[in-house]
Amino acid sequence: MKTHNIEIQRFKAISHSNGLINAQVDALVMPLKPTEDRTPTSWLSMTEENARVLMALLKQQFAEIDKTKPRSRRS
Repeated sequence: MKTHNIEIQRFKAISHSNGLINAQVDALVMPLKPTEDRTPTSWLSMTEENARVLMALLKQQFAEIDKTKPRSRRS
């Protein structure tokens, strides 16, 4: 498994189709060398401001997805 350190610089757009939510982002992606003291995993970092933008964009996408479902199937 390849591991990366991904730093979000900016969210450009977000959309959904076929059960997937896709985000277009500007990001700095650097490979991470696994070390013995940490499990092999990738890290996603962002500022608090970008995290709030992501939360707002996701809420908007979920609202659009819920509009297409019948009331009985909404979560």
